[in-house]
Amino acid sequence: MRVLGIETTCDETAVAIVGDRLGGHGGDILANEVRSQIDRHRAYGGVVPEIAARAHIEVLGPLMARALEHARVDVSGLDAIAAAAGPGLVGGILVGLTAGKALALAAGKPFIAVNHLEGHALTARLVEQIDFPYLALLVSGGHTQLVAVNGVGDYRRLGSTVDDAAGEAFDKVAKMLGLPYPGGPQIERLANDGDAHRFDFPRPMLGRAGADFSLSGLKTAVRLETLRLGTLSETDVKDVAASFQAAVVDVIVDRVRAGLRMFMEGSGRPNGLAIGGGVGANGAIRRALIRCCAETGVRFVAPPPELCADNGAMIAWAGLERYKLGLKDDLAFAPRPRWPLDATASGAHHGKA
Repeated sequence: MRVLGIETTCDETAVAIVGDRLGGHGGDILANEVRSQIDRHRAYGGVVPEIAARAHIEVLGPLMARALEHARVDVSGLDAIAAAAGPGLVGGILVGLTAGKALALAAGKPFIAVNHLEGHALTARLVEQIDFPYLALLVSGGHTQLVAVNGVGDYRRLGSTVDDAAGEAFDKVAKMLGLPYPGGPQIERLANDGDAHRFDFPRPMLGRAGADFSLSGLKTAVRLETLRLGTLSETDVKDVAASFQAAVVDVIVDRVRAGLRMFMEGSGRPNGLAIGGGVGANGAIRRALIRCCAETGVRFVAPPPELCADNGAMIAWAGLERYKLGLKDDLAFAPRPRWPLDATASGAHHGKA
């Protein structure tokens, strides 16, 4: 069984083809083409939606052709076409969704609209054998949330950010420090040589009931400290980066512990903690979660960094999981710039991608 997946919700154009394995555990990535737009957006310090949409249009067709070539399959050899239909930037979503529908129509194949967040949440099952239910930590530039993954299409949000997402906080702090976009990898690199104890930045929500996140206050504290310091030396930049990252790590670990408690109270012990989203590639966060899971006796599943960032394989895999259950969508399916995994959740920021 083979599914082609298209991802265009933000600033990566991605196409992948994924097949299932004999025995039904995990999948095989037959092709995974990703074209980054970082160079186009760097001058603006963030993603410009109009530029992103035009870039998707320019490269999506060639990427689809390359994916088919690398997988050594033609369109007739596919079982279904999947495309991310949201959440994200509506212009980019339209490009990928339209291309997916057109390919499905032309080839006479089923079409599957995939929630981008579901792609991240299910990636753990692409790379490792992990049964439902499990807890997923989804952290990127547009979202930060803890979700109980009970089955395909069955999600319960346990906590979400009430203001900034983790990746957004990393990017904004990097900008304060004069670092290029995207900021997350720059912060992590400099933090390795910095003093994480020099600045005592706040840890918002630490010990609070529930599993919600808040990072706006931390970001503000960093801004005030950089203003107090004035002209930043190389040592100042490294120490601010290290102290900020340490605070984010502490917040994430505390909120994950709270999420695990909530999960166990509602569903019993999870089969694991899985991480997804671009910030999930951060080494300090991964190491802290490995320690946290070892202490709590919960298995930790971390896809390789390239599968934490936005990619087509996660969309193809989520499409394959849905297709195996007989789930498919009408070609009239509309883009959903806001599309929470848990439709019953309310009162917290869902994030854009």
